[in-house]
Amino acid sequence: MNGSGADVIVVGGGHNGLICAAYLARAGIETMLLESRQDVGGCASTVADLGARFNICHCDHTMIRALPVVHDLDLASHGLVYLEPDAGNVHLFHDRSDPWVLFHDTERTLESLAASYPNQVEGYRRYLADAVPVARLVIEMARTHPTAPRMLATVARRSGRRAEAARRLVAWSRRSVRDVHADYFTDWRLALPSISTGPTVWGVPPDAPGTGLAALSYATRHLIRTGRPQGGSGALTDAVRASFESAGGIVRCGTTVAALLIGDGAVRGVRLTDGSEITAATVIAACDPHTVLVDWLDEPPPAARRMIRRWRCRPVADGYESKIDAVLSAPPRFAGIDQLEQRHPGVELLGPTAVVSPTPQQLVEAHRLRAIGEVAERPTLLVNAPSVLDPTMAPAPGQHILSLETLFTPYALRGGWQNSTEPERWLELWGSLAEPGFADTVDRWRVMTPDRYEREFSMHRGHTPAYAAPPLLTFLGRNRELSRYRTPIAGLYLSGAGTYPGAGIFGASGRNAATTVIGDLTGPVRRRMHRLRLRAIRTAPRWLLR
Repeated sequence: MNGSGADVIVVGGGHNGLICAAYLARAGIETMLLESRQDVGGCASTVADLGARFNICHCDHTMIRALPVVHDLDLASHGLVYLEPDAGNVHLFHDRSDPWVLFHDTERTLESLAASYPNQVEGYRRYLADAVPVARLVIEMARTHPTAPRMLATVARRSGRRAEAARRLVAWSRRSVRDVHADYFTDWRLALPSISTGPTVWGVPPDAPGTGLAALSYATRHLIRTGRPQGGSGALTDAVRASFESAGGIVRCGTTVAALLIGDGAVRGVRLTDGSEITAATVIAACDPHTVLVDWLDEPPPAARRMIRRWRCRPVADGYESKIDAVLSAPPRFAGIDQLEQRHPGVELLGPTAVVSPTPQQLVEAHRLRAIGEVAERPTLLVNAPSVLDPTMAPAPGQHILSLETLFTPYALRGGWQNSTEPERWLELWGSLAEPGFADTVDRWRVMTPDRYEREFSMHRGHTPAYAAPPLLTFLGRNRELSRYRTPIAGLYLSGAGTYPGAGIFGASGRNAATTVIGDLTGPVRRRMHRLRLRAIRTAPRWLLR
């Protein structure tokens, strides 16, 4: 049985797939989005469970706020409202070192450091002088459609200062984040929080070459104010879906793709797991590139065989992040918050995410244990209470929800996850960092482990793919299917977290992929060729598409 077709099929209803589809529909292109789950949003979703609403992954949105996506897709008219915490992050440590607060405002951050680590203030000033221009350049490059001439124009504009920033960008991209931080900070408590939200989240150690741009994390937070969608992270994807559908786009949930239809070296549509087919002359896969290029192609056309061989040789990574969601009868105040509140009167310190970092020695041990299927005694934690900033997230008056993200939790846990007591230990670990009585406030809770992410979100081995090529190779267009979104198979494009510029709630991949496709389909000659291909696909016998 053949399903109705469309000009363009987008596979994957995460935020990148939705953003890509919405731009296409608003450009007048007939677009259908397919999502295997019963709702869109992917890891940006907010779901109902335990009588509450929880964000599937982290709820802080930063980089997407540097893009014009909210304006372009008119998301405010479709219900999106961003709330902003007083501070960017609170930095805590397992060894109970003095915490410090990162604010969007640089002077307030320096004041916080002056109270906790006064001998690091001058180093932080030097860091900002060097890092902010680089971070600004990286943001502008991410906003730029990735072609070498456009990237070069972005770098060359106001060449003096830009040239220095570009040179530093390339230099840092080749170094490790540990080495870059060593140029500015003499205390590990300044470096570890940046590592916790950078290489640790990426699953690599801080001394790995090529991780140096993670040092931009603080500078980026000073340039872009962190926000959270009112009602949960999923309010973003709900708004994008509404924008897409208002422009005539079609969403089909509960629809799982099993294979691509290929004919004469070009994509012809998709085959679903139920055996039905949907035809289209253009398919954009906003999901794991490995799945698309290895599992969905039985016999790749000659032009794509070299690319497919390369992908078949790529190792498949394991997931290593877990998340506890809990309903509490009181906000989760951490030990020492009273002193911190005295330093920063009037600042709500439970609103921002608390980053709990291990010592450098504990970090080394955490990487070692993860490699053998064990969880570190002191893993990196990302903790927040979304209902403090957003009362609409509270299950009932007086209640709060806790988001406790735990890193270094291997997919292949020794003994398996089913009967593991690890999640209870993470709650106890946070309880040891919280004010006394935390355990008594926990009413009910659930845990998302890598195996559950695999089952419920089609994340192979619980891993989220992420684009990892250095800036120079991106500039040159290496691995073009990831950095330029086009594949050697005519009509097949890639988007999503595995493509440039990478993972996180960003949306640049979806926006850039849409720009690429719109450019390829516009113009009288190209549009006519596309229509002819589409007509041929829809009238061809089914056996030609197999």
